[in-house]
Amino acid sequence: MPKESNYTAKLPEPDGSYHYTPEEDAIWGELYQRQMKLLADKACDEYLEGARKLGLGPDRVPQLQDVNRRLQETTGFGVEGVPALIPPSRFYELLSEGKFPLATFIRRREHIDYIEEPDIFHEVFGHCPLLTNQSYANFVRRFGEKAVALGKGYSWHMFRIFWFTVEFGLINTPQGRRCFGAGIVSSPNETRTAMEPSASEFRPFDLMTVLRTPYRIDIVQPIYYVIDSFAQLEAIIEEDIGARITEAKALGDFAPTFEAKAS
Repeated sequence: MPKESNYTAKLPEPDGSYHYTPEEDAIWGELYQRQMKLLADKACDEYLEGARKLGLGPDRVPQLQDVNRRLQETTGFGVEGVPALIPPSRFYELLSEGKFPLATFIRRREHIDYIEEPDIFHEVFGHCPLLTNQSYANFVRRFGEKAVALGKGYSWHMFRIFWFTVEFGLINTPQGRRCFGAGIVSSPNETRTAMEPSASEFRPFDLMTVLRTPYRIDIVQPIYYVIDSFAQLEAIIEEDIGARITEAKALGDFAPTFEAKAS
């Protein structure tokens, strides 16, 4: 059985702000500076522009209220503070309402390179910049709406779409393949692996193939799917996802390209 997390969600002050200690601000700053340097020639332009629009910087942990306001001003999306892990049904519901759920705690220094559960660095630095892009924001909202409408029986396969796009997606650009998934842009090891031509397998995004691809959350990804544009994601999510998932279930999963997790 996996250990329970030691992390506890921060609660807002009466004015809606969250208190972070100088040490927590310093951890954010180290993470921010390290990743921005690494991503300069590895993240897509839409991500880097989004980080600028949000006003992200190394000085302190961003306030949820500020991120929410700037997103509202750009694409109408928003954010909502939540515990680190919430039920899939609540997760999808928030997305369908145009609110991205944000964990409010930040990792401790002993976990600075990797933390399995999402913290505010992963959430804000990883997820929020691209929510300033209208096509991407439209895709995330429609994804949530489709997941809510389809219900629990489709939840696992729906998250495979999310995993290989929002978390670990790559995009073709005039400058070459670039990363945009939050799990890539917020992790130095994942960033380097995703941009190393011989390190992993890179596949053009195909919905049926994605729906049949298993994954593990606790390893550097062996497979990445690559889109050609964020408008492509908008088109994909308008397909008959329920019918495609039913077909994928009938066909069965591909053999994993990774070892099973030790129990």
